[in-house]
Amino acid sequence: KRARSKKTVQNDTVHQLKITLLEVDPPVWRRLLVPSDATLGHLNFILQAAMGWTNSHLHQFTIDGMEYSDPRFEVEGAEDEFAVTLAEVAPAERLRFNLLYDFGDAWDHEITVEKILPRESGQRLPCCLAGERACPPEDCGGVWGYQGLLEAIGDPKHEEHDAMLEWVGGALEPEAVDLAD
Repeated sequence: KRARSKKTVQNDTVHQLKITLLEVDPPVWRRLLVPSDATLGHLNFILQAAMGWTNSHLHQFTIDGMEYSDPRFEVEGAEDEFAVTLAEVAPAERLRFNLLYDFGDAWDHEITVEKILPRESGQRLPCCLAGERACPPEDCGGVWGYQGLLEAIGDPKHEEHDAMLEWVGGALEPEAVDLAD
């Protein structure tokens, strides 16, 4: 009966989350509404889409000293991210936790539970409410590589300008973000 009661609460609530990509300046961030009963595995897919990542690298959540990841990755010491819900591991507003994406480039995301709201009838979830700046391209070398990439494409006289533009497909708009996408 206790589990059923908890599940009812989860189905009736929505977490408003702010996701900030750490160490990138100016900041890249998104504000999302996510069902509270979403597993961390499901949350990973939501964050991948919202941030603009391709979900092509390992990832790991860290919440109150506990680590969670996809069990197929066999990350040592990590619990199954599909076995816990957002409401279970982040039950309170102002709680912060992290998602590390791409263990090589080490993109660290801080996730803040801004609000826990009642779910509105007919509300389409998940949804992206707000955000700023495009996510860095995959495999650009982490924070330092991204800064170097921005410098190269921003300066037509830079020795790597043309090569970097070609690598990103001809254009990169770091200020652009498509919330509907």
